[in-house]
Amino acid sequence: VQLQASGGGLVQAGGSLRLSCVASGGELEKYTMAWFRQTPGKEREFVAAISWSGGPTVYGDSVKGRLTINRENRLNTVYLRMYNLKTEDTAIYFCAASTTWGLVADLAQYSSWGQGTLVTVSS
Repeated sequence: VQLQASGGGLVQAGGSLRLSCVASGGELEKYTMAWFRQTPGKEREFVAAISWSGGPTVYGDSVKGRLTINRENRLNTVYLRMYNLKTEDTAIYFCAASTTWGLVADLAQYSSWGQGTLVTVSS
């Protein structure tokens, strides 16, 4: 499956943003979907994951309570809604797909990655 992330941009601290990830070449409903983020010089960090059904979700500790992941399988799209953004949320955000639901925070589980979308939070 191919993934295309979008929705990044410049936002002030305290603001909100919604990222989208559209899948093609496969049925999104078969995949666990996740978002990761990365800043220069740092490892890619787990942000959130959602099961194929849209039921179980998992969030990284640094973003709990400020982000919501959801999916619209009929649109082959996964969303990441971000609230009360902080400057430390500045990063490139990547969506990823996995055929399993297990160690969702483990990068190695994901076989497909989008190209990333840049989120910049200004103070």
